[in-house]
Amino acid sequence: MKTSKRENTPSQRRVVVTGLGAVTPLGNTVDATWKNLCLGKSGIGKITKFDSKGFETKIAGELKNFDPLTVVNKKELRRLDNFIIYAIAASQMAIADAKLLIHNKNAERTGVILGSAIGGLTTMEKEKESILHGGPRKMSPFAIPAVLANLGAGHISIRCGAKGPINCTVTACSSGTNSIGDAARTIAGNYADVMIAGGVDAAITPLCIGGFNAMRAISVKNDPPEKASRPFDRMRDGFVVGEGCGVVILEALTTALERGARIYAELVGYGSTSDAYHMAAPPPGHEGAARCIQAALEDAGMDPSDIDYINAHGTSTQLNDLYETQAIKKVFGEHAVTLAISSTKSMTGHLLGGAGGLEAIIAVKSIYEGIIPPTINLDYPDPECDLDYVPHTARKKKISTAMSNTFGFGGVNAVLIFKNFNER
Repeated sequence: MKTSKRENTPSQRRVVVTGLGAVTPLGNTVDATWKNLCLGKSGIGKITKFDSKGFETKIAGELKNFDPLTVVNKKELRRLDNFIIYAIAASQMAIADAKLLIHNKNAERTGVILGSAIGGLTTMEKEKESILHGGPRKMSPFAIPAVLANLGAGHISIRCGAKGPINCTVTACSSGTNSIGDAARTIAGNYADVMIAGGVDAAITPLCIGGFNAMRAISVKNDPPEKASRPFDRMRDGFVVGEGCGVVILEALTTALERGARIYAELVGYGSTSDAYHMAAPPPGHEGAARCIQAALEDAGMDPSDIDYINAHGTSTQLNDLYETQAIKKVFGEHAVTLAISSTKSMTGHLLGGAGGLEAIIAVKSIYEGIIPPTINLDYPDPECDLDYVPHTARKKKISTAMSNTFGFGGVNAVLIFKNFNER
């Protein structure tokens, strides 16, 4: 059924993407990450951030050759958690990419929404050790500000001088996607002209890995590490924890045009729903995800047949991959078999709250570059996951519209739709 196009009223301004920034297991820039995605390279390796002896899982998607002193000074390095440093790095990159200047005239109309599922877990564990070995007087006075999830957004705002709306969306693995969607609605509702938005997490720690092991949620296929994340493959045994940050600059179309900004794509649809079913598991058929996809399509005023590519949530867990496939089939019908779908978590691992930020960037880049990154490690396709997941090799294809799916613990679902700006 044709969905009705929403009215383009002053309270629903058009929103475009003008800047991208990312630090990921595949590279410390967007360009490096994108290049390695298109080459089908894996960013997953042995854990180096702590001694994984005794842990079932000994692999993760860590940042590599990332020098925090290119982002912060030595004093700040001692005071800030890694997730904050990653957020600063990606946001500065995105602001520079957008050639965005924040000054007295636009500061109050520029805001920040940065999601994080976990916040400063590294600092939390370190400070707990300080108490155990030296008592409470050994704790840092900067411990609490380093732990709070909203301090990623806070430090971005302080550094760039953004005085508009500021928020932190904490919706598990959907945090980054919800942040970008909510930021777009902030602009569409005329509460801001520019928003710095995305997601971040830096949770490769004993507590995180041990906790997910206890849940039987993450892969224990440690050798070789690069083969562990295998979405839609019948040999999949859980996701791989990754770390990093993805940030986009969103602007009202009028603002972007006035300053002559390069426009990567237009954000045209956003859906957000709840499963209301289970703490961690999706419902059979993932009807909550299906409703979310449908909500995003209705928000964009699009038919299912208008979508060319889906960057899937595709975690490499048994239930998610199967149920996401079923949700896509339910919404897209006959078009489901013609869709190009890929899970880039096969290469990056799962960045948790950072996943939605990075994967929104990937959806935007697929439109801008005309390339679909692959799903690697799809060696033994699950017969119940029988759609086109772009296995092994990137595909050149003109993409007019791309969708990014994210689903999180607590039954949170979030979906974004981006469109080629030049075709509207």
